[in-house]
Amino acid sequence: MALIPPGFLDCVVSIGVPTQDAGPSWIGTGFMAGHYVDGEGEEKRYSTFLVTNKHVLNGKDNIIVRFGNSDHSGVLDYPVQLQDANGAIWIGHPAPDIDVAAISINAHVLRRDTAAFEFFSLDKNAVGIAEMRSMGVSEGDGVFVLGFPMGIVAEQTMFVIARAGCIARVRDVLNSHASAFLIDANIFPGNSGGPVVISPELASITGTQAIHRSALIGIVKSYVPYQDVAISKQTGNARVIFEENSGLALVETVDSIRTAVELCHRIRVAPQLAPTIDPAHSALPDANG
Repeated sequence: MALIPPGFLDCVVSIGVPTQDAGPSWIGTGFMAGHYVDGEGEEKRYSTFLVTNKHVLNGKDNIIVRFGNSDHSGVLDYPVQLQDANGAIWIGHPAPDIDVAAISINAHVLRRDTAAFEFFSLDKNAVGIAEMRSMGVSEGDGVFVLGFPMGIVAEQTMFVIARAGCIARVRDVLNSHASAFLIDANIFPGNSGGPVVISPELASITGTQAIHRSALIGIVKSYVPYQDVAISKQTGNARVIFEENSGLALVETVDSIRTAVELCHRIRVAPQLAPTIDPAHSALPDANG
């Protein structure tokens, strides 16, 4: 019995930065998202985007994005340019405190290279705040966090790490008092930018409805730290501050993901303003999926 659709696992990629050594230094996670363009049913067309956090991309000129082969026998590393003469190619959510970024991906190159990739269709595989209300999403509902914590990326294969948790606090988001919600899940460096997927449930208590499907509900922002202070017995002053992972993590909503992707589509894809990059060397950012 699978609780995560297999295609969801192939939506997730590892993000690294080039080094002078043999391979990249893996710093974060991203995932593929599809913005609906036109068509119906099996004829629907999407623009494809890499979604991650702003803080994963900030201050960098380029990154490495790793996909797996379609037969899962190896990996494909794509260098991704983040800057041009006019500044950043990627687009961030316009609100400074919402940590979501998107960059256009040329899915034709991935298909040509037989990369194993899928994307979260933001019109059917994702659940925004309004949908969460109608589904009865609440504290205690199960979630999976998909990503690459602590840079755990295999050398020759591309398999994502799934960790289980639950929604810790979401009513402030459902009541429009906050832009991000809390999950109870162990998040570490490297998980930043990874998708959070709600888990289907077989049962529910009387008067509530069960969650019958798996769907994208957000993107990891950061873990919530707590601090423990060591006090000097002689002076009474703080000598050392220890910062620990509380086990809680902040998650940006699908609404914020949709806003960033739609903005990127409007600015970079629709008018074809993105600079052309040799498709033999990069997977982005000049074409629709």
